[in-house]
Amino acid sequence: MDVKERILDKATDLFLRYGIRSITMDEIATQLGISKKTIYQFFTDKDDMVSAVIEREMHENEEECASFRKSAENAVHQIIMAQESAEEILRSINPLIMYDLEKHHPRAYKRVRDFKNQFLYQVLMDNMKWGIGEGIYRSDVDMEIAVKSRIENAFLVFNPDVFPHSRYKVVEVDYELAILYLHSIVTEKGKQLIEKYTTERNKKTSHEQKV
Repeated sequence: MDVKERILDKATDLFLRYGIRSITMDEIATQLGISKKTIYQFFTDKDDMVSAVIEREMHENEEECASFRKSAENAVHQIIMAQESAEEILRSINPLIMYDLEKHHPRAYKRVRDFKNQFLYQVLMDNMKWGIGEGIYRSDVDMEIAVKSRIENAFLVFNPDVFPHSRYKVVEVDYELAILYLHSIVTEKGKQLIEKYTTERNKKTSHEQKV
């Protein structure tokens, strides 16, 4: 692994765990055992580094989302797979990261907005059409309203005014919002699939707790 990738890996880990604002360039350099001068050979400043971290994360998310469509059994399964992947990230992420991006790093935050409003929008629209074609989503749903509400709800977990982080677990809120979305658009056939995947999830969770 080259030096730039090592720096990005460490910065990503620290930003996700502790938030962006609380992590300094000095701390990243110390954690890596390199000089801050070395970091500045690759990044102009912290804002430049944050943008690089977010660009890489968004690109990885886009590739992962594309893989879900290829391997999913059906449209509901695709949403469930994406949800499980999001949970893995949310377990280790500091929910203040979105606030830090919006307030202090507008260029990186714009990349997240573009990911939401362009890439995710298209993924969910395609999923909606797939589900309707399969007969597991209702054909009378206003697709644009449903998709936009899902996108906003997916990021609502980061809003401490709505879900105070001292009271709500981000992972649990995110899961409930995803299931509520599915229930709002599925047919009876789709509801049976939700129940199937929920049962599988509960069994898996129960097994992991026993191990």
